[in-house]
Amino acid sequence: MKNSIKRYRSFLSVLTGLIVLTLINREVGLKALSVTAYSFKEMVTVIPPIFLLLGLLDVWVPRETMVKYMGEGSGLKGILLALFIGSAAAGPLYGAFPIAAVFMKKGVSFKNVLIFIGAWSTTKIPMFLFEMASLGAKFAVTRLLIDIPGIIIIAYVLSKIIPQNEVKVLYEKAAASE
Repeated sequence: MKNSIKRYRSFLSVLTGLIVLTLINREVGLKALSVTAYSFKEMVTVIPPIFLLLGLLDVWVPRETMVKYMGEGSGLKGILLALFIGSAAAGPLYGAFPIAAVFMKKGVSFKNVLIFIGAWSTTKIPMFLFEMASLGAKFAVTRLLIDIPGIIIIAYVLSKIIPQNEVKVLYEKAAASE
């Protein structure tokens, strides 16, 4: 019992805070509970499919294939594949990180992992289509043409300035997360 309380102390602290807030100001407390319930529902509907796809990726795609197409020597095809996978992804950004960890475990280059995360966060196809309809083609295409080179440049710069020993630690942690 003591271990359970220690393990979930952050959750219990927030829950206690919400209860106290609701007792002090019912309207604000209920609004906070509503936002919390909405966020929880969103996570419950997003996380299971992502982990299912991760399991399939982990089992079905051999490490050698990932290294060949997205590893250190993959060149332009690795960049394009990272951009495509990130752009075609669905769900909030927190869903990209478990996939990035599997990519690292499978030998995807650090630069391509960064490109994937950048693409997931800024170049999603549904977002592009929404921008086309809402803000016009000129805006949507211009933003995309600025974002893609920006993502690639940022990934290259980060992969050069982050010390290799830190990158190695990230890859070791990804490999250990089985």
